[in-house]
Amino acid sequence: MAFISCLTPPDGARGPAWWFVFQADKLLMRGDGEAAHVPQVASICDLGVNPVRQVYLGYLQTEAGQQIDCYGAEIPPDAPLPEGASAGGLRELYPRLGDRLFGLAGRAVQVVAWDRTHQYCGQCGAPTATMAGERAKRCPRCGLVSYPRLSPAIIIAIVRRAEHGYELLLARNHRFPSGRFSVLAGYVEPGESLEECAAREVLEEAGIRIKNIRYFGSQPWPFPNSLMVGFTAEYDGGELKLADAELAEAHWFPADALPDLPPRMTIARRLVDWFSREHRGQP
Repeated sequence: MAFISCLTPPDGARGPAWWFVFQADKLLMRGDGEAAHVPQVASICDLGVNPVRQVYLGYLQTEAGQQIDCYGAEIPPDAPLPEGASAGGLRELYPRLGDRLFGLAGRAVQVVAWDRTHQYCGQCGAPTATMAGERAKRCPRCGLVSYPRLSPAIIIAIVRRAEHGYELLLARNHRFPSGRFSVLAGYVEPGESLEECAAREVLEEAGIRIKNIRYFGSQPWPFPNSLMVGFTAEYDGGELKLADAELAEAHWFPADALPDLPPRMTIARRLVDWFSREHRGQP
């Protein structure tokens, strides 16, 4: 199924729609435990909740030609959940959502949060108005237009050739669970290219230089509004020297002796899996 982003909902109901309803950053699910699922109903009224805002996201186009509308919505933080409903964070719900619904839920939570935080102009303080034809808000007093903001970040797999084969640099952030390691990442600064950011972040966090920086892929990451841009690179010199504020430890790992890794929904894990496929069992 392909998702088609759209601003205007259809004139008439096209059958049950996916409703991604949030209470703060927690997604409302129907049911409890492993049986919980994202509600698919014709109207949010069918869920027994009163939203403070709702936004149309677009629709899923099935191979059979069916169009399934998708909405994001928000209920008050102190509102009781309907009977038979539960709420959870997107990370913990991923195994039940799967890639498709996780991606749509991530889109929904960002658009809903943007709508909440841009009710007033950041320049003059006047109430804003939703623009027609664009995902944007305009200030009727001073004319400032505000779009949903993304925070671009690089994430990079650094490989070196060692005496006994290829190794991947993995680090443990202070916030990670004990034993969890991942590839390096960092936010892009104003005036900086993605490649410049990659080289700077690696030097700042790990004290080494890299070369042959190559694009790998990207992933929208709604925690809170990032776009993760993945790269691979080769080690080009220097000794590991960690930035204490960022990393607890970092080591070079061969493909057949990797530590505890990020979950499979992440581009970090995709980068590690790429290294493992390319270099497992190679001298």
